[in-house]
Amino acid sequence: MSVREDPQAQPVRPTAEDPVAAAGSELIGGPAGRRALLGTSWWTPVRIVAIVAIGMFALGMVQKLPCYDGGWFHGATAQYTHACYSDIPHLYNGRGFADDLVPYFDRIPDSVSGGMQYLEYPVLTGLFMEVASWMTPSGGSIQHREQIYWLVNAGMLMVCTAVIAVCVARTHRRRPWDALLVALAPAFALTSTINWDLFAVALTAAALLVWSRSRPMAAGVLLGLATAAKLYPVLLLGPLLVLCLRAGRLRAFWSAAGGAVAAWLVVNVPVMITTQGGGLHIRDGWKTFYTFSQERPVDFGSLWLIISQRTGDPLEDVNTYGTLLMILACVGVAALALCAPRRPRLAQLAFLVVAGFVLTNKVYSPQYVLWLIPLAALARPRWRDFLVWQACEVMYFLGIWMYLAYMGSGDQHRGLPAEGYQLAIVVHLLGTLYLCALVVRDALVPERDPVRQDGSDDPGGGVLDRAPDAFVLGEARRASRYDDGVVLVDWGVHRE
Repeated sequence: MSVREDPQAQPVRPTAEDPVAAAGSELIGGPAGRRALLGTSWWTPVRIVAIVAIGMFALGMVQKLPCYDGGWFHGATAQYTHACYSDIPHLYNGRGFADDLVPYFDRIPDSVSGGMQYLEYPVLTGLFMEVASWMTPSGGSIQHREQIYWLVNAGMLMVCTAVIAVCVARTHRRRPWDALLVALAPAFALTSTINWDLFAVALTAAALLVWSRSRPMAAGVLLGLATAAKLYPVLLLGPLLVLCLRAGRLRAFWSAAGGAVAAWLVVNVPVMITTQGGGLHIRDGWKTFYTFSQERPVDFGSLWLIISQRTGDPLEDVNTYGTLLMILACVGVAALALCAPRRPRLAQLAFLVVAGFVLTNKVYSPQYVLWLIPLAALARPRWRDFLVWQACEVMYFLGIWMYLAYMGSGDQHRGLPAEGYQLAIVVHLLGTLYLCALVVRDALVPERDPVRQDGSDDPGGGVLDRAPDAFVLGEARRASRYDDGVVLVDWGVHRE
């Protein structure tokens, strides 16, 4: 069976291939008919997805209202019992923004920082925080300024949300509705204003979109900028390397890698290097993110926390354990890329490598789910599986705040004890592993992959899409044939 991409083809409708999506559509009148004229008015799929995403983000802001009205400022546990905690208002004063200190350059007084001498975030995230502080009025009480600072950041993060929704909707040209998974994800709305992760997620989503348009250099630049905002985006270079190796497209990979390194250096070097003391030195403020990440102990949400709490061992060698497990996970992803019967899609391997990182890390903060949601929507666009995973994440979101409420309530013990919190950790780790297992199965059995069931190869793969294999291992040598850009596949149902 041969399938040739048609840029004028109608978008794939989830209600036509996903029973859960079809059932859910009954809330708005049921699935669209075969003769429905989609995309012929202003209400295109991409615009609808963006509006829904912004609406859900706004609901997430409403969920933080009890904290905005006082929970962040009064009472030891109010922000936990209402599950509305956010780092943003606390760090406005705690990292010197209220005093107009310059991140990475000015040392933070111990009286406000709690011992953190410099800002512990990567450079572009620090710039994001600084820009928000510039737009925060300097008058009024510190509580009022922290409230405004949160609102300013929320507005900027809402823009990031719209960017993520649009990029995911456009990455797979014929599957814009898959981005509704991102827009309607409950964990996305709940965690979007806990921290500044959405900025890096938006840059990463833009990088994947640009890569899908066969522009590796531009994709690499965006990936380098994303890495300058959060460390995890650099992991995507691994899947790009092994996929380009298999497809014989290493030139595209080196263009992307070069763009990423150049963009990262342009952003970081002016902050990293100082000439104080008569020579070139690495600035202590710039190093803080890396030293803090290295030195922080076992923390919330991780498998290691369960082991530490159950055994009483602080696991001082957790960096070694986590690194070894992450290396094993990367080896597994590389083996999947080179040995699968068909070359896996980029989104599948990107999801697996980032999931491997959060599963093996010594901390799995609730907002880390934001890293995975866009990748999950591209890797496994099936509502049932996505919602199962989201249910696990929502349970963990509630569990961590109830545990902190328990820890902060003294002898009253109001909240979730350690055993209950450990169960919540297990649930959200298993939820992520469940989705990983399905993605691996789709890579090994391509006919189970929702994206490939119409005969597509890798619509988000850019130069990788429909490229013949150049280097494979094992049974992968029996992969399907290609002829003049037409992929001859052994799976899927051709849609007229």
